[in-house]
Amino acid sequence: MPTHWYETFFRGVAVDFWRRIMTPEITAAEVDFIEKALHGSPGSRLLDVPCGDGRHSIELARRNHQVTGVDISDDFLSAARESALAARLAVEWLRADMRDMRWVSEFDGAFCFGNSFGYLDPAAAEEFLVRLAAALKPDGRVVIDTGTAAESILPTLLPKRWHKVGEIFMLSEARYQPEDSRLDIDYTFVQGGEVETRPASSYVFTVSEIRRLLKRAGFGTTSIFGGVRGEPFQLGTPRLIVVAKKGLAE
Repeated sequence: MPTHWYETFFRGVAVDFWRRIMTPEITAAEVDFIEKALHGSPGSRLLDVPCGDGRHSIELARRNHQVTGVDISDDFLSAARESALAARLAVEWLRADMRDMRWVSEFDGAFCFGNSFGYLDPAAAEEFLVRLAAALKPDGRVVIDTGTAAESILPTLLPKRWHKVGEIFMLSEARYQPEDSRLDIDYTFVQGGEVETRPASSYVFTVSEIRRLLKRAGFGTTSIFGGVRGEPFQLGTPRLIVVAKKGLAE
């Protein structure tokens, strides 16, 4: 499995599929949670990393926040710029690896949504969190969202799943590699008679491992949820959301 598979995965049909499956209602509910979790007020400077097609950034800009979106996918960033322009909203878009951040005390809050945290192996995940902590102002908060926490995905792992959005079909075929705590997934997209398979992988962290990574990076965990409505997290909950504060002693 290529280590940096995500550098080329998010283009063309994969971007089209993701953009169609994320409805405005989903985005609004997630942004409601992000605002509350980050204690965001109008004018707050927020970091969306990685930002994908910018759906969260744009909604936050609509709510009068100053937002910077970072992503490595040209196709995602192109879509983000078009959407922001159409909405007449100002968002700063930067193309970069999610670990390649050099800001110091620039942001009031940051968030990492959409399973992207799992793209990084343990060493890279810690590097990302250290850079994130540096980018935040004192007492800044971060929200990490993932569907590949061990307690979420392993109890209910299905080797094969079909999904359909519009005219796009997607087959995911998953294999868990216990020696590396990694989930290798082949995604096959079918659209208009065209078939393409792309490999991907996600590292599987336990909740306690994520908390330890955050602590070593200079964060303290404040809350753990199972969804954006504040649901409790427990074994088998499909989604984990961790809210942490820079410099908070546990």
